Amino acid sequence: MYRFMVRLAEQRWHCSVRCMSSAVRRRRALQSAFPLLQQPLQPVHQHVYQENLRNSNSCHQQYMEWSEKVKKGGGELATARHTQRNRKLLVRDRLRLLLDDDDYLELSPFAGLGLPYGDIPSAGCLTGIGRIRGLWCVFIANDATVKGGTAYPITVKKQLRAQDVAIQNRLPCVYLVDSGGGFLPLQSEVFPDKNHGGRTFYNEAIMSAMKIAQVSVVCGSCTAGGAYIPTMAEETVMVHQIGTIFLGGPPLVKAATGEEVTPEDLGGARLHAEVSGCVDHLAWEEKEAYDYTRNIVSTLNFQLPEEEDEEETKRREAEEEPLYRSEELLGLAPKCHDHSLDVRMVVSRLTDGSRFQEFKARYGDTLVTGFAKIHGHLVGIVANNGELSYQAALKGSHFVQLCDQRDVPLLFLQNTAPTAAATLCTDQAEVDSNRLKAQGSMMSAVACASVPKITVVIGGCHGADSYAMCGRAFDPNFLFLWPNARVSMAAPDHAGSLLSPDSEQQQEEEKMNQRLKEESSAFFSSGRLWDDGVILPQDTRKVVRDCLDIIKQQQYQLSTEKLQAPLLRM
Repeated sequence: MYRFMVRLAEQRWHCSVRCMSSAVRRRRALQSAFPLLQQPLQPVHQHVYQENLRNSNSCHQQYMEWSEKVKKGGGELATARHTQRNRKLLVRDRLRLLLDDDDYLELSPFAGLGLPYGDIPSAGCLTGIGRIRGLWCVFIANDATVKGGTAYPITVKKQLRAQDVAIQNRLPCVYLVDSGGGFLPLQSEVFPDKNHGGRTFYNEAIMSAMKIAQVSVVCGSCTAGGAYIPTMAEETVMVHQIGTIFLGGPPLVKAATGEEVTPEDLGGARLHAEVSGCVDHLAWEEKEAYDYTRNIVSTLNFQLPEEEDEEETKRREAEEEPLYRSEELLGLAPKCHDHSLDVRMVVSRLTDGSRFQEFKARYGDTLVTGFAKIHGHLVGIVANNGELSYQAALKGSHFVQLCDQRDVPLLFLQNTAPTAAATLCTDQAEVDSNRLKAQGSMMSAVACASVPKITVVIGGCHGADSYAMCGRAFDPNFLFLWPNARVSMAAPDHAGSLLSPDSEQQQEEEKMNQRLKEESSAFFSSGRLWDDGVILPQDTRKVVRDCLDIIKQQQYQLSTEKLQAPLLRM
């Protein structure tokens, strides 16, 4: 089954290589003069706008609190032990030495917070996409200040998601390994199943077969399962005295044989560089290890386009800016579905010059579809503007297939209805049946579209409508939430649609509504890694630009197919 999925991913990749031009050479895009989307704030909007703004400010406060919490890692004592006793760099300092700059896209920074087994800041590892020698690369970096780098179930899930991003977008992957292996008290949730710890190593093998480069830096302990990550990477760098690789450490050796041995003698950098050959480069200090890694990345077979000069970049950016301030998106982020303003107001604050070529503007108007540019990238936008009706779903299906035909990436702005309307008569049942069929058609179109897909949940993510709008289950390249977003089967205060009518319904409904309120928040969702992160509304344009740049990079890889070597008779 997984081989079929890999073949499907490769087929989609070959299709998406055509996307956004198929040649490495720089070409002139077709000129476009999309209509201007005039969507200023009107006095009639002020009441809803101010209510949304107050809610956004409250959500922003929680966003900043969680951001500060994850930056502290495992706390002051763990940080002191990591830096002073073990003489190791903190994970964010390591990334500063590895990446070209601090302008990287971190994935799911809030993963691991608010879980039943406690808070695991950043799930015990930082993942994201940053530039190394100008090339976008996925990084997976263990944070040993969090539970000693031990892998919890959420840690494994986050690492696997980062590998999925690398596979889907054909990005080189760099592992900064400093791990104590799996968390034994939760071994049943870490070890045995298909998408548990062993999947990491399976993915490494699949990525190598797909010619997706992988580099590992051993900058701490690699114990038990963690030892396979560097040994399966294509090139491995190991730091003297702080890096170790072994299945069982000195305490296990002593318990089994009675022999006392130091970590360095058992699995240190010199042993693996000079005796076992498990590592390819020995670094005497951490900074040297990241210099090695940067140089390894420079040997990958990519040919990036020439950079524009500074004046040309400034001129182009000045032309591209929307007419309206991005900060106004805070008041357009709906507190609830009843506080949703026309989604074109959101679109006009994301697109270049606030220009938008709308498709089927007079049909199925509860779904807005059309073409626009974001930082010069042509995209097809699909945005909820009310309930996904029969006509809207047909329109969405048509537009998604049109973008797939033209190899245009899709951007979904999701704000689905809180719950499906109740069926109270025969006529309504007929309407609902037609709508179900049309929504099924749209789901099929979204699932089968081979172009890149980016989803931003700007409001509600509820029920089957969210599937048609490329929710997590429909495998978008990236999915982000605004802090005000709600993710649940039905929105809070709409639990009645999920319960059967009886005398005790009111009490059950109150309990369910309270549960929906707690479990539908963007932070609850992101803590469980149901998305790729919570982003601020005013940063959406930049994040989408980075995602489009990242997706586009795969066309610059010069060699992507491996010819089978002839069998040699020994």
